Amino acid sequence: MDSIEQLLDNNRCWSERLRRQDPDFFPTLSQRQNPEYLWIGCSDSRVPANQVVGLLPGDVFVHRNVANVVVHADLNCRSVLQYAVDVLRVRHVTVCGHYGCGGVLAALRNDKLGLVDNWLRHVQDVRNKFQGDLDAFPNAATRHHKLCELNVIEQVVNVCQTTVLQDAWARDQSVGVHGWIYGLSDGRLRDLGLRANHPAELSASYAHSLGSRVVSS
Repeated sequence: MDSIEQLLDNNRCWSERLRRQDPDFFPTLSQRQNPEYLWIGCSDSRVPANQVVGLLPGDVFVHRNVANVVVHADLNCRSVLQYAVDVLRVRHVTVCGHYGCGGVLAALRNDKLGLVDNWLRHVQDVRNKFQGDLDAFPNAATRHHKLCELNVIEQVVNVCQTTVLQDAWARDQSVGVHGWIYGLSDGRLRDLGLRANHPAELSASYAHSLGSRVVSS
C-alpha cells in the first residue's frame, strides 16, 4: 500500500471508530458549525489545532499559514476572521505560534528559501522592530525562541487593529483576542499574557506581554 492509499485507509478506520462510539456523531456534525474559537496558527504539521486543545471537529474554526502571520492586506486571513466573528460569532480569537518555527528562524537568519521569502518579510519586520533587544540575548537559540514569542504578540495586535475586530467591539460583541505559543518538545501551550476584549485594553496588555521578552523592558 502506498502512502496516499494509507491515508484513505486511515480515514476509513477513523470514521468507523467514531461511528461505533457515537452513531450520531457525523450526522450531527454535518448539520451544524457553531465553534466558539478561531485559531490562527502556523502551517507546521506538528501543531494540529484541535488536538492540542483537546477539542473535536466542529469546535474550532482554523486558519493557518507559514509563521502564523496576520497581514492587513491578506484577503484570505481577513475573510476567515470576518466569517468567524460576524457569521459564526466566535467568542475567542487565538493567535498561536510555536517554538522552533522554521519560518521565524528563516526570517531571523535572512535565509533564502524562494517565494516564501516575500511572506516572511512580515516576520522580518518584527525582527527589525526588536533587533536591538534580540541582539542582546546571548545565543542564536534564545533569539529564535524570543522572536517566536514576539511574532505572536505583534500578530495579536494586528488582529485587534483589523476593521473586523474594531467593528465587533464597537457594537459590543463579546469577542476576545489571545496570544499563545506551543512547545514542540513538551506539547504544552503557554499564554503569552496578551489578551484584549476591547480596544482600550490593548495597549496595557501589550506592554505587559512584552515584559521580560525584551531586554530593554
